Amino acid sequence: MLRCENLVLQQGAFSLCADVVFARGKVVALIGPSGAGKSTLLAGLAGFLAPVSGRVNLDGIDVTDEEPGKRPVSMLFQDNNLFPHLTVAQNVGLGLRPDLRLTVAQQEQVTAALAEVGLAGMEVRKPAALSGGQQSRVALARVLVADRPVVLLDEPFSALGPALKDEMLDLVKSKLVAAGKTVVMVTHDPADARRIADMVALVDAGKVHAPVATDALFDNPPAALRAYLG
Repeated sequence: MLRCENLVLQQGAFSLCADVVFARGKVVALIGPSGAGKSTLLAGLAGFLAPVSGRVNLDGIDVTDEEPGKRPVSMLFQDNNLFPHLTVAQNVGLGLRPDLRLTVAQQEQVTAALAEVGLAGMEVRKPAALSGGQQSRVALARVLVADRPVVLLDEPFSALGPALKDEMLDLVKSKLVAAGKTVVMVTHDPADARRIADMVALVDAGKVHAPVATDALFDNPPAALRAYLG
């Protein structure tokens, strides 16, 4: 269980408050207007933004003061965060060891993860030789080998066409959720949330609202969500 306890995050004049719980092994979508604080929350959960006050707990363990690399959290960014000078296998291997001194067993993990996301045989390619969808699969494979219990998605598939985006969302559902991960994803598209999210949390006016079952929220949206959806 991922818990934000009276968490306050601040960026410049903007302040975000979160006192919510994300259930273990579920996909929770964050939805709301641009600038409402969705990515700010992910930055706080990942450790890239220190809170003004409050705590972040994972399964009862306080991780508020942990550095990003030491948190049990993986993150997929909008640009996939791939290193152009590294091969596909090396980019995935970073999820296991930043120095890339992988054992034979770890190299086999990388190969298996690439096969899981449909990139078998592409280990030696560079990111520039891949399509946008393939680059997203490399980033997802890195998350798989890292094997951390919480995965944060900051709209990593937003640049893909509708069919490819749906394909990647389905991969997230089939690979990460099947592995018991807790997934928190930012989206502007209700269709993305309806496709894979168990629950949706509205982020509006500097506040993260408690997650609500996806269909229940969209079938009977509160006023703030109705205003956003139009």
